[in-house]
Amino acid sequence: MKLTFFSTNMKKIVLLILLFSIQAKAQLGKSMFTKDPIVNLENFDVQRVYWGYYLGFSSFDFKTDYKTNVDNGMSIDVKGNTGFNVGLVGVLRLHEYIELRFEPGLYYASRTLTYAQFNTERDGLREVKATYIDFPMLIKFSSLRTGNVRPYLVGGLSATLNLSSNSKSKDDNLQQKFRVKPWTQNYQLGFGIDLYFEYFKFSPSIRGVFGLKNELIPDADPNSPWTGNVESLKTRAVLINFTFH
Repeated sequence: MKLTFFSTNMKKIVLLILLFSIQAKAQLGKSMFTKDPIVNLENFDVQRVYWGYYLGFSSFDFKTDYKTNVDNGMSIDVKGNTGFNVGLVGVLRLHEYIELRFEPGLYYASRTLTYAQFNTERDGLREVKATYIDFPMLIKFSSLRTGNVRPYLVGGLSATLNLSSNSKSKDDNLQQKFRVKPWTQNYQLGFGIDLYFEYFKFSPSIRGVFGLKNELIPDADPNSPWTGNVESLKTRAVLINFTFH
């Protein structure tokens, strides 16, 4: 199975973020090497508690594990489509370089599952849409601030509720209903950069999300061609968030 973490659109978005960050860093850095450098929001990081919000994009995928080998064509190709994220941020500063962050958010995502063993689109294609409410608790490790730029690493755990799971449906893939469990647990790892402007702090970041538990609800038929050979489906995702404080 080919895991598609980045669609073509996601690659373009990542490139735009990198170009924007480089340009912003260049603009912010103009005042860093002058005789009297201008440091924006000089006391921002002294705050014990502060708030923010984020907007962003995502690409969700599945990591598929099988019960037996898939050389017989019983495989699933998963394609992640570009989705949209929005959420709030609450920050508790634990140390000069360490923050505890709670970032509840809403994620709209979809995946296209293609089953190689079927010849018709009705049986061989499943569009799995999801509306996630995510509850991540993260630790952010920041580097030493240089002028108006501060890189960081972030990681932690999250619990996610899928409002589109179809978990209560008695129909399954035989009736074209693909079902997954409503709750899942994940861990997140990522990196970003804080850019200090005159009136706000802007923080673009890229993160990976890795599911810890099987999310698939198998079909009623244990020999189902859609789920019978699947040991587990676990979320894999790339998040690109633009955070404003």
